[in-house]
Amino acid sequence: MEFSSSKSLTDQITRRARILTSHLNQVTTSCYSSPSLEQSVCLEYSPPEISEKINFDTQEMRKLLDDHDIEDRDWLFGLLTQNELFCPKISGGKVFVTPDYNQSKEQQREVTMKRIEYLCDHGVFNGWLTSKTDGIEAAEKRKFAFYSVICIYDYSLATKVAVHFFLWGGAIHFFGTKRHHDKWLKDTENYVVKGCFAMTELGHGSNVRGIETITTYDKSTGEFVINTPCESAQKYWIGGLANHATHTVAFSQLYIDGVNQGIHALIVQVRDAHGNVCPNIRIADCGHKIGLNGVDNGRIWFDNVRIPRENLLNSVADVSPDGQYLSAIKNPDQRFAAFLAPLTSGRVTISVSSIYQSKIGLAIALRYSLTRRAFSNSPNGPEVLLLDYPSHQRRLLPLLAKTCAMSFGANYLKRMYVNRTPQANKTIHVVSSAFKAAFTWHNMRTLQVKSHTNIYLNVLQRGNVLIPSYWNTYQECREACGGQGLKTENRMGHLKSEYDVQSTFEGDNHVLMQQVSKALIAEYIAAQKMKKPFKGLGLEHMNDPCPAIPAQLTSSILRSTNFQMDIFCLRERDLLHRFASEVSQLQAQGESKVNAFMLTYQTAEDLAKAFTERTVLQTFLEAEVAVSDGALKSVFGLLRSMYALISIEEDISFLRYGCLSPDMDAAVRKEVTKLCNEFRPHTLSAVKSLGIPDAFLSPIAFDWVAANTWSPAQQ
Repeated sequence: MEFSSSKSLTDQITRRARILTSHLNQVTTSCYSSPSLEQSVCLEYSPPEISEKINFDTQEMRKLLDDHDIEDRDWLFGLLTQNELFCPKISGGKVFVTPDYNQSKEQQREVTMKRIEYLCDHGVFNGWLTSKTDGIEAAEKRKFAFYSVICIYDYSLATKVAVHFFLWGGAIHFFGTKRHHDKWLKDTENYVVKGCFAMTELGHGSNVRGIETITTYDKSTGEFVINTPCESAQKYWIGGLANHATHTVAFSQLYIDGVNQGIHALIVQVRDAHGNVCPNIRIADCGHKIGLNGVDNGRIWFDNVRIPRENLLNSVADVSPDGQYLSAIKNPDQRFAAFLAPLTSGRVTISVSSIYQSKIGLAIALRYSLTRRAFSNSPNGPEVLLLDYPSHQRRLLPLLAKTCAMSFGANYLKRMYVNRTPQANKTIHVVSSAFKAAFTWHNMRTLQVKSHTNIYLNVLQRGNVLIPSYWNTYQECREACGGQGLKTENRMGHLKSEYDVQSTFEGDNHVLMQQVSKALIAEYIAAQKMKKPFKGLGLEHMNDPCPAIPAQLTSSILRSTNFQMDIFCLRERDLLHRFASEVSQLQAQGESKVNAFMLTYQTAEDLAKAFTERTVLQTFLEAEVAVSDGALKSVFGLLRSMYALISIEEDISFLRYGCLSPDMDAAVRKEVTKLCNEFRPHTLSAVKSLGIPDAFLSPIAFDWVAANTWSPAQQ
């Protein structure tokens, strides 16, 4: 019986196998009657330099974008690639240098400090604080150049350098006098003293006037006494404090004989020569962050710490040994402004550095799009390069145009700052506030947000709520690199997390934009009251007749400098009138001036944006005038038009206030697409002009096939 059952089961299996085989043969014949497919040819990386032409002088364009100290920048780039401290790594046959973000917070902090010491030993910081009068301009430009290179490598390193030199060192230089300069600047430049900057508190950031730390003066000992009266007064986010700082500039409310004289700055020692925290001082760590973990941000409490009278930074005000408050500036508001004026250097450096991060992201994404293919237009045709898709061009090329435009804006700001005069302080404050906000937002948008969607006009309807579409968008350069953009070695993710802080560094961006509008309305009111022409802040166009915009916008009109400046000036003029009118009406209804400004914040931010973009366009035009080479001048025209028109497309103000009709707006949008297509052949040349060496990009910007080839060493 067992044998019979076994034979029966075998017969069933054989019969079923025969039926299935016959069925599958029929399916194969019917479904695949065409000749058998040939084996696919494996993809190979082809450098874009083979197929893409260099259409203009890239070195000349780099000079215009970087503006100064090209050789010094390249020297420092080389220095960073020569030492193991900067983590050189071979991938795809090329050497790349980038921080090891897999290290712990503690490891990142220590290696950041070692990198600073390495740079100091190699003379990078020479003259940053002690240059002589006849060489200050050259030293400041060189400092900007070196700082930009450091930012390109690692923003933790750059931030720690900036806190020490620009904030701590800058405070001593600008707020102090000769006694402070002689005692502190040389040791600061040589990193004998490690400084930090204690302004921000747990309860107060942008509102510096509201800080709660208190300083009093003890006549009997000739000392100041600084105290943290409550938990919200603890100094917070103080870069360099948690592990390494020996001294800080502490900002507090200064009380003399019970009278609050406002915000003043004092030098306070926080650690001794052996690294021990000084008596009556408590220091705590701010902890792990989403980025910048190479910076040891800390918190500090002062428990009636006694400070020598000479440690008051006294360029604006002083206290005599017998306790008399002395200042040539009697008005408290003017005195406060004098204290804050030197801090514009922070906004200047952030504005400049943010543009270089955009350059890194775009250089990587664009190089990848010039070699990576996806899908074909015909059954047996080659796959299409990513950048040959109009949608991909629309995502990346307008961002490149904006980045180039903002480079010229940053150069204008640097030159104004380096050659600053007391009369220029107001303009520097306004322009640096505007650029810091606009450029850092642009940087984050380049790394995060889709650009081809009109983020102001498009909305998602959810019930009765309109939600701006930028709330539902994704990373731009990261997404343009597909899954490769997720890899740490390709930099996109860490560029976002490391530089996100710029939106709130040195002032919240929204607050800064409202400050810009307040300055503009002050100029407007003064011109109206005094019945004098506008002068300064680029508002001279307000003295001219109102620009007339043609009803039909042809391609030649849209690309003309006259149209572009006219439409930008028209928007700014209209918004300035509207803002002044809205504030005036609210005040007439009984609102205070402060409340009137608060209630009109949307118009204020629109106005600040209009001011910023008009100023950037002017700097672009000035740079373009200096170009003599025909091919390069043509490329400048394309970039400038792309910048102007994408700015128009993205700002609803042009439609909302009647500067453009819907048909005009549609014409602008079509022209942007045409410009992207025309600029496409110049992409590689433009990327090479950005001044970012190959080693500071990432593997997917080059041979991404070789970079991902299997190797036993990787296992």
